[in-house]
Amino acid sequence: MNLQQLYTDLILEHNQDPRNHRPLTNATVTEHGHNPNCGDDLTMNAIITDGIVEDIAYEGQGCAISQASASMLCDVVRGKSVKEAKACIERFIRLIQREELNEEERESLEEAIVLENVSQLPARVKCAVLAWHTLDEAMKKIEA
Repeated sequence: MNLQQLYTDLILEHNQDPRNHRPLTNATVTEHGHNPNCGDDLTMNAIITDGIVEDIAYEGQGCAISQASASMLCDVVRGKSVKEAKACIERFIRLIQREELNEEERESLEEAIVLENVSQLPARVKCAVLAWHTLDEAMKKIEA
């Protein structure tokens, strides 16, 4: 099995059995996102206490890439400070925009790094970044 097949399998795994697709009661931050191009529709919910993302989940539906990306995002930012989470969001957006990341930045994205090749599929870029942009908007509310 080649590396690309492993990446594809990981995306399908997150889509078919998303670890973080669930209601999150007592969410302190909630934001809805929609991608009209593909029909992806999701709501990011997080519990942020003392500047730490204690728990995060999403609800909604969409294509395999949007659902896998949302699930991976939750894994990446859970337990991190809001500042660290925002840095991860910024790195992921840069990755999808084909900007160069150093090894430390790549490692910080954990499994979400497998979505890197989505940048070669312009019609799917919005699918991949929807959850990340949505969470970024949610975090702006706690800064205000």
